[in-house]
Amino acid sequence: MSKDAKNKICVWYDKDAEEAARFYARTFPDSAITAVWRAPGDYPSGKQGDVLVVEFTVCGVACVGLNGGPAFQHSEAFSFMIATDSQEETDRYWNAIVGNGGQESECGWCKDKWGISWQITPRVLTDAMAKGGEEAKRAFSAMMTMKKIDVAAIEKAVRGG
Repeated sequence: MSKDAKNKICVWYDKDAEEAARFYARTFPDSAITAVWRAPGDYPSGKQGDVLVVEFTVCGVACVGLNGGPAFQHSEAFSFMIATDSQEETDRYWNAIVGNGGQESECGWCKDKWGISWQITPRVLTDAMAKGGEEAKRAFSAMMTMKKIDVAAIEKAVRGG
């Protein structure tokens, strides 16, 4: 593994780590595949020469995709949280994930086709939540009615409208 990042997020895939990493690299800025390792021998869920490990970054965060087979499934207990600065950016990431075999969930959450959860979170929402008080309550209440976050509706809620 590359020695530049002391800590990396390791994400378990059945067999599609390279496909997932390529999708992430195309979709998010400051994202790339940095290494692909092939298995030096047969292993329980694959053969010698199969892609075993993919090192990649998502928005500058070092990750490792491990093709470990079907033994473990993903849950919402782990998610990537992507901060966005506009509705256009929110739409771009949301639509890329959902439109590539993923599925919508609630409150800015969606899953990619590999079962990884993503929070596509406009900064206007996290900023309002950080302020606390009535602004946070109104922003939170508005968010609770949404799947993909509507930036204008959050801004309106923050203003009290």
